[in-house]
Amino acid sequence: MTQKGNQQKDSKDLPINIPEEIKEKLKEIKNKLDIFKDRVLKDYKKSIIGISLLPPPPVQKDQKKEDEFHVFILAQEPDIKKIFEVREKLIKDIDKIAAESDKRFKPQIMMVDELKEACFDAKYDLISLIANSAIFYDSTDMLIALKVAELHKQMVIKKFEKYIVSYVAAGSLFRGEKSNDIDVYIVVDDTDVKKMSRFELRDKLRNIIIDMSFEAAEIVGVKKQFHPQIYILTDFWESIKDANPVIFTFLRDGVPLYDRGTFMPWKLLLKMGRIRPSSEAIDMQMDIGEKLLDRAKKKLLGIAADDIYYSVLNPSQAVLMLYGVSPPTPKETVMLFEELMVKKEKLIEPKYVKILEKSVKTFKDIEHGNLKDITGKEIDIMVQSADDYLHRIQKVFEEIERRREKETIAETYEATLNIIKECLNFDKIKYTETTLEKSFEDYLKKNKLPTFISVVFKDLKKAKKDYDLKKLTKAEAEKVKKDSRAMTRILLEYIQRRKAFSLFRSKLKFKYGDNVGEIYLFDKVVFIVETAKDKPISIIKGTMDSDSKITKTVKSSKDELDEFVSKNLDSYKTISLKEELFNSLEEIYGKKIEIILD
Repeated sequence: MTQKGNQQKDSKDLPINIPEEIKEKLKEIKNKLDIFKDRVLKDYKKSIIGISLLPPPPVQKDQKKEDEFHVFILAQEPDIKKIFEVREKLIKDIDKIAAESDKRFKPQIMMVDELKEACFDAKYDLISLIANSAIFYDSTDMLIALKVAELHKQMVIKKFEKYIVSYVAAGSLFRGEKSNDIDVYIVVDDTDVKKMSRFELRDKLRNIIIDMSFEAAEIVGVKKQFHPQIYILTDFWESIKDANPVIFTFLRDGVPLYDRGTFMPWKLLLKMGRIRPSSEAIDMQMDIGEKLLDRAKKKLLGIAADDIYYSVLNPSQAVLMLYGVSPPTPKETVMLFEELMVKKEKLIEPKYVKILEKSVKTFKDIEHGNLKDITGKEIDIMVQSADDYLHRIQKVFEEIERRREKETIAETYEATLNIIKECLNFDKIKYTETTLEKSFEDYLKKNKLPTFISVVFKDLKKAKKDYDLKKLTKAEAEKVKKDSRAMTRILLEYIQRRKAFSLFRSKLKFKYGDNVGEIYLFDKVVFIVETAKDKPISIIKGTMDSDSKITKTVKSSKDELDEFVSKNLDSYKTISLKEELFNSLEEIYGKKIEIILD
């Protein structure tokens, strides 16, 4: 028998994790253990949720050592009024089955509710004993969950005993229900921390504790998702005071596997009705509804601004690149798509360009604050349009591929090389033709991009060499071109998002009188967008010296700003709030400037 999680355990093989001294004896009685287990399950499968072999009890000095096999049986009865009646019947009948199977079998029967009470009474040695048993049957995976939680608890306490005040099992673990997850909550004492902030302590411990959870799950062999969640003690108290529903559920349903007098007192107070939310907490819960609704609306805007936008834009740019056009800006994408795919090649109908155009316009309207609200119905329409667009553009992509079957590997190599160089240039990474491959590998590791990209690039280099020697087959050429296109899409999307983030970092909002402005800072150039009632009214372009002083301001336009941004995203300047910047803005507008922090 092996102890892999998510499976009912059978005794086809001997259990693991048991003392060597009884393994030989187990071989002798293996068949009897099988018969005993099968007979118990035949009559009581609905009640029995776990069967395991407990470690042998320690033998006292003057005590005669006897061969006994202590079999732990975990049972469950949903009707609380019948628990003791069911327990007594199980004890009586299973003792009889044990005696008939082998007199050395000593059944230890426990109900799930009894196990919980043992935890409430701090009988952690009992939990440890059960967790160290060899599992023969585990219908709900409760025993394997206890095993991994107990091992993880011991690892955590051994390393952080000073800080761990409670280790609590939650979720379905103690409800005797089948579940895909194992949830535990760990409360960390942050009241005596002097060398770091509370949040640094929480994050530092969280990373180590989560690493330990992976290690514990691997040792035990459990396949379920094991989720330890960490609370710092001060936040735990604040959550109780603020009537956080998650904490109330945690107190009500949690079962401590370790507690230094923190969890159980609050649990008992909750049970006695002594924890009452303050009026502030009640008002806060009322406010949450409006805040969550507002957040939901912002998420809808985010879907329209990012997910739907990029789902339409990126494939469009991929088609243009496959056609032979360098990676275009969003504005150029719409224009080129209509000019090349509709008018020149007649590969796609004009209505699909309208979908692309609307996605770009919606994105820009949200970005510039002209669109602040969007309905679920509008999102549904946009999603459906994007879906139709993607299906249609896939056919265009396939058609261009067919037309370019004679495309050489050399062209693919050059196109891929240009994208790679753009990535390295954006991060200002210096390279030569000889060091390019190594620099690119370092770039992928640093930015945590998929490792297969490096493999694809090496394959492409080899294919280029084979192509030049006329050794490359058609099948090999098609594979490497396909892989290269996939790599190009990933890199293009990544660099676009990096550029968009760079632009965001270079933007600063400010208020002058009743109006609001946005300033975009680059190395030596600055654009100021003036707005009134959330609509752009004028745009100013100026230069900025090393002290952040703005000079030589002239009128500009949105087209000039868009063109400059598309060509100079890699020259953004991180915002530095120097006094000269404030003075320059006040000189331009003749009014006191207020910085707006979103």
